[in-house]
Amino acid sequence: MDSINKQQPEHNFEDLSGAPAIKKLTELVKEAETCFFCTEGGTGGSSGVRPMSVQQVDEQGNLWFLSASDSYKNREIAANPSVKLFFQGSKHAEFLSLEGHASISRDKAKIKELWNFILKTWFTEGEDDPRITVIKVAPSHGYYWDNKHGSAIAGAKMLIGAAIGKTLDDSIEGNLRV
Repeated sequence: MDSINKQQPEHNFEDLSGAPAIKKLTELVKEAETCFFCTEGGTGGSSGVRPMSVQQVDEQGNLWFLSASDSYKNREIAANPSVKLFFQGSKHAEFLSLEGHASISRDKAKIKELWNFILKTWFTEGEDDPRITVIKVAPSHGYYWDNKHGSAIAGAKMLIGAAIGKTLDDSIEGNLRV
């Protein structure tokens, strides 16, 4: 690998697929809770980029969101279901980039399952608001950056490395294939 990782004295790259990829994806999404949800051909003022809260990650690694039927996002997904999601869980770790396919439904059971009171801010008629839709994002692949042993150990390794003039980064990164 031709990058700063070649200076690492330890293993800092690991591709994940299947169940380990879903586990890592779920951990990182739960830590971040929100993402930048990007659609192709953005028609609104944000050019297709907006913050969104993930309501759920299921056992297959699908991400679930609630959205308004009259939103730019829903129109853009209807025109092109390819989406990109970008997550940041903390200041120095828990980064995730995902690409996938979005689908929109009005599944009342899923809306009820995902509903929480704070969503009434956007859906003023509650969980029966006629504008609520469910967006399911089925990720195809992604890339993650994290640390292996938690922020405290990562920070200590960085300080020690700086003091002795050696790269002691506790990072781990790799491709995710869901």
